[in-house]
Amino acid sequence: MLDLTWNVFTQTGNIDTYLLYKELEKESQEIPGNSNEELAQIDFPIL
Repeated sequence: MLDLTWNVFTQTGNIDTYLLYKELEKESQEIPGNSNEELAQIDFPIL
C-alpha cells in the first residue's frame, strides 16, 4: 500500500497523497509484530 501511495504522489505531486503516505508509513511502524525478524520467529519458533 505504501508503494502505491508513493507512486501516485510522485506522478501527481498531490500533497494530500503525500500526507496519506506519511500517515500510512507511521501506522505501519507502530504495529507490533510488523518486523521481518518477528515473522521469522513465528515460522521457526525457538524451542
